[in-house]
Amino acid sequence: MTAPAVPALPVHPAAHRPGVGDPDWPAMARILVVRPDNVGDVIMTVPALRALRAAAPEARIDLLASPAGGAVAPLIDEIDEAVVASVSWQRLPGADAGGQDQDPDGELVATLTGRSYDAAVVLTSFSQSPWPAAAVCRRAGIGVRIGTSKEFGGDALTHWVPAPPDGGHQVDRALEVLAAVGVPSCGAGLAVRVPEDADSHAPDGRYVVVAPGASCPSRRWPAARFADVGRGLAARGWTVVVTGTAREADLVAEASAGVPGARSLVGTLDLGGLAALVAGADAVVVNNSGGAHLADAVGTPVVELFAGTEEVAQYAPRSVPAAVLTRAVSCAPCRQLVCPFGQECLDVAAAEVVDAVVGCASRRVRP
Repeated sequence: MTAPAVPALPVHPAAHRPGVGDPDWPAMARILVVRPDNVGDVIMTVPALRALRAAAPEARIDLLASPAGGAVAPLIDEIDEAVVASVSWQRLPGADAGGQDQDPDGELVATLTGRSYDAAVVLTSFSQSPWPAAAVCRRAGIGVRIGTSKEFGGDALTHWVPAPPDGGHQVDRALEVLAAVGVPSCGAGLAVRVPEDADSHAPDGRYVVVAPGASCPSRRWPAARFADVGRGLAARGWTVVVTGTAREADLVAEASAGVPGARSLVGTLDLGGLAALVAGADAVVVNNSGGAHLADAVGTPVVELFAGTEEVAQYAPRSVPAAVLTRAVSCAPCRQLVCPFGQECLDVAAAEVVDAVVGCASRRVRP
């Protein structure tokens, strides 16, 4: 006997129906894309920005970004300008509000009001809500406000798109939101512009970039294991370049310790220089961080140590040879900043990483 079909979940009456009242994109003069997250999240918006540019070719397209994410905006041709702000809905509890507790986003509202945007597209991961950003955009007088969510949040969004499946890739999620409001995809590949005058400090010959940092401790494979990998790569003839921000100096020092011929670049490169360095490498070895998406965007193979904080399918590189190394654990995805256990999800041997680099680098295709 055939089991009865499971009925589809009902769509809320307020949800936007594709084709019904879609925005007039060619008539738009100014569009704001909202993604106040980290570098990797902004890079993953590039396909959505590309689609918007094609749908509204005469519009100015700005990005509302965090201080970290805004740094990559100059490398994305589809962005005219970044509006940089530390928005209230992205702050952790107890963070310093800079004396703006009464109206933490008041200055941002004033800034957006002065720019007279026609539309705002709020892009989120499946675990983020678009409603705080939509409320700010409504206060700023932005008439068209687009976003996706499972939960109903009133009329802060003028075009509330039913949420795509949770497990989908972040690139696909953004493209599905736009497709629902009349913006077809122009391709899902990532891309950033490598500045011609960027100073990458790249060594001569073949090299691999190793980046031991990440936005939180739970995502970081032990720096000492990165050093083990570096020694294995050096033994195979590569120069190892270990990179990190000034705040990651200790990680870089530990990850380069005892690696013959290693070069350490701490706080030396801006994102343009880092993009150039990564673009010239045979491969990169990174945690689940912006470096993985940057490599994907410039065509460099990626070996990624992926902690159980997130789901691989939502963030994995897809355009380049890549190996995403992780271990299945019952507590994943945990979304923790600090692992309360022993990071069993990152119990990966250095030899496995070296072998993955060899395999990915052998499939490197240079333009």
